[in-house]
Amino acid sequence: MSGEVGLTNVDDEAHLDAAMLAALPRERLTTHTSVTDGPQTFEGFLARDLLDALHAEGETVTALALNDYLAEIPVEDFERYDVLLADTMNCERLTRRDKGPLWIVYPRDDHAELQDIRYDYRWVWQLYRLEVE
Repeated sequence: MSGEVGLTNVDDEAHLDAAMLAALPRERLTTHTSVTDGPQTFEGFLARDLLDALHAEGETVTALALNDYLAEIPVEDFERYDVLLADTMNCERLTRRDKGPLWIVYPRDDHAELQDIRYDYRWVWQLYRLEVE
């Protein structure tokens, strides 16, 4: 993570490994996606928990994927919804071949407004970097 991050460990960035991410509280979410059939069960950690743990402050998070896709996500989304940074789907660890290492997942089935295409663009898979502004 980079940008407005209060806790850093490499220059002005927070570089996180699997052990650091595993220390965050785990959550589970079952929801439909726009790219899979039927409901899927995801596990990971809440985006807001990561931001809180790193004392990140800002209004926007830019999520960057391994394939150079990026999405700007209002921090308000993370405060309002239980947005998950998922590392498993249906008890299987996500790999680069299947949307891993992390996939931003919204609780789509819990809120009608999240079924809007604006939110679908924020479901960044193959997530590797967050920039807080």
